[in-house]
Amino acid sequence: MGIDAAGTIDIKDLGTVTRLGYGAMRITGKGIWGEPADLDAARAVVRSAVEQGVDFIDTADSYGPEVSERILAETLHPYPDGLRIGTKAGQARTGPDQWVPLGRAEYLRQQVELSLRRLGVEALDLFQLHRIDPKVPTAEQFGVLADLQREGKVRALGLSEVSVAQVQDAEQYFTVASVQNRYNLTDRRSEDVLAYCTAQQIAFLPWAPLDAGRATEPGGTVEAIAQRLGASQHQVALAWLLQRSPMMLPIPGTASVAHLTENLAAADLVLDAESVAALDAVA
Repeated sequence: MGIDAAGTIDIKDLGTVTRLGYGAMRITGKGIWGEPADLDAARAVVRSAVEQGVDFIDTADSYGPEVSERILAETLHPYPDGLRIGTKAGQARTGPDQWVPLGRAEYLRQQVELSLRRLGVEALDLFQLHRIDPKVPTAEQFGVLADLQREGKVRALGLSEVSVAQVQDAEQYFTVASVQNRYNLTDRRSEDVLAYCTAQQIAFLPWAPLDAGRATEPGGTVEAIAQRLGASQHQVALAWLLQRSPMMLPIPGTASVAHLTENLAAADLVLDAESVAALDAVA
């Protein structure tokens, strides 16, 4: 069946997308800094994602910084009908692998304007606050997001790395369409957030979905299940996520067309109850 087997999800204020997307962080340089080592390869994986049916791509102003958004626009603009691109702002970059929360209202507004320019759109499909800045009142951060939506600069709004309480706080200012927290087989610290998102029909985008650590070591549970089902360990990890919640929208990232194709094939993998129980017990 291909990627369509993953099913679809309705994102509030945005619409329906296929429930397996692509994360465009890895098309930048080492440390998520600067240009990719092979620009042609980066463009090829972006094109292949869309050709294989991906209709939701996740990026951020800080990936590069600016590099990921620019490559997406250079490769895909004018965008195919139905393609949605979600981006983020709220983290300054001071060097490779360095991320500094920055949530001043004027900064967030500036970054939205720059993302609009780089992506070549009149409104961002989904704009997510990359991190809540502890040095800035949340009212200032959430307030400017709500203003940007009212002004038509963004269609849908989301959050990243937040607690249930922070989601509920943000809901006093705008409709929370998505939450992007770290979540995978061995890191389920956001289980309560996932449960809340599922109950409230908020899209949950797990970042680092394939970082399963010890679970994917030789001779481990994931390898045994993968061998039994004739799949890769990454496919098993993604299939588990897809079956975990109907609001789950994995966005595995890669700079390789081969790995992209492998990841997207997880949509066709159905885990039996025995496998699900074994994977549930991994954490």
